[in-house]
Amino acid sequence: MAEIQSPPAQTAVATPDVSLEPSTSTELAPITTEQTIITTNAEGKKVKKIIRRKRRPARPQVDPATFKTDAPPPTGTIFNIWYNKWSGGDREDKYLSKTAAQGRCNVAKDSGYTKADRTPGSYFCLFFARGICPKGIDCEYLHRLPTVTDIFPSNMDCFGRDKHSDYRDDMGGVGSFQRQNRTLYVGRIHVTDDIEEIVARHFQEWGQIERIRVLTARGVAFITYLNEANSQFAKEAMAHQSLDHSEILNVRWATVDPNPASQKREAARIEEQAAEAIRKALPASYVAEIEGRDPEAKKRRKIEGGFGLEGYEAPEEVWYAKEKADWEAAREIEAGGIDNRKMIEGADGGYAQEATDAQAQQQGGNGILSSSTLAALKGYTATPTNKRPAPVAGPLVGYGSDDDSD
Repeated sequence: MAEIQSPPAQTAVATPDVSLEPSTSTELAPITTEQTIITTNAEGKKVKKIIRRKRRPARPQVDPATFKTDAPPPTGTIFNIWYNKWSGGDREDKYLSKTAAQGRCNVAKDSGYTKADRTPGSYFCLFFARGICPKGIDCEYLHRLPTVTDIFPSNMDCFGRDKHSDYRDDMGGVGSFQRQNRTLYVGRIHVTDDIEEIVARHFQEWGQIERIRVLTARGVAFITYLNEANSQFAKEAMAHQSLDHSEILNVRWATVDPNPASQKREAARIEEQAAEAIRKALPASYVAEIEGRDPEAKKRRKIEGGFGLEGYEAPEEVWYAKEKADWEAAREIEAGGIDNRKMIEGADGGYAQEATDAQAQQQGGNGILSSSTLAALKGYTATPTNKRPAPVAGPLVGYGSDDDSD
C-alpha cells in the first residue's frame, strides 16, 4: 500500500514491474514525447535541441484489494429505459450528497500512459477523475487531462457516457446534448476573505478557465471553462470534495445564465465556431470576398464574369463553381497529382492542355507514344478484316453433354 501511494518518480516507474504481469509490461512500451528548443550558442548561431522525455506509466490510485463497486442508488421513482435515467424527482439523496468523496485525483502524480494511449479516440477514466482507479497502466481509459484536441460526439461526454435530452431536476448527472454547457455551479463554499483565490486555485487544476464569478453572500461560485471536456472532468473531480476548509462541495451543471450580456457572448462564440468551420470548407478568395477583405473582387468579377461573351454576366452559382474548380485544381497541383500523371500524347499532341507552350517544347519526348507513331495512328483508319463467319443452321448438339469431344 505504501509503495503504491508514495510520490517519488522512481517508485512510480518501478510500480508496473511489481504489480503487473510480465506480459503486460512488454505489450506497453514506454511512450516518449519530443520537445524542440531553439537556443543560441556562444558563437551566436542558432542551435536546435530535441529533448526526449519518457512518459511514466499511470499508477494505481487505490489498492485493488480495497476497491469496491456499488450500484448507484436510485435518484427517482421511475426508471426510464428509453433515456436510461430515473424520472420523477430525479435528485440525489440529500444525505448522500453530504458525504465526502473517497479519494481525490492528483494530476501531477497520478497521470500517465495506459492501454488507452494505443487506441485513438479513447475516452477518459471516470474513476481516475474521482481519484479511485485501481488499475493504473492496465486501465483501458485515458489517465490525463482533456485538451482542445480531444473531440467527442455531441451526445457523449469525455467519459463515454450517453447524454440525455434534458437535464436532471437537480442539474446533476451527465447533462444534456441540446446545448454545450461549460459552466459549473459550486455550492456549500466556506466564505473567507480570499475565497476567489481559493476557488481559482482548486479549479484551474482541471483545465483553462475562462471566467469565475463568486457570490460571497450565498456561498456559491460559477466556473466557466474554455473547453467543455474540461468542465465535464472538473465536475466529477470536484464532486463532494473540499477546498481549504472541511466543507463538502455541491457541484452541479449551471442553468442558462439570464444575463443578456452572457447570452450574447455565448451566441457570438457559437457563431464564430460555425464561421471557422465554413472558412475551412470554402476557397480563401471566396471567403475574403464574403467578409469584405477583398474590395477588388467585384471589379475583377465584372471583368472576368463574361467568360469572353459580350454583354453576359455570370450568376453567383456559375462564378462559385468556377472558383471551386480552380481551387480544387490548385490543390491537386500542390499535392503533385497533375504533375505526376504521365500524358498519353506528347506535348505536340492535343491532350496536353495543362502544359504551357514553353513546357510543351521541353516535354516533347516525355509522352508514352512518340510523334511519328502518333502521326501514323492519326492517318490510320481501322477496317474490319476478321469477319465472323455466319452461323450454320443445324441441329443443336453438345448442350449439357459431359463428353470431352463436344
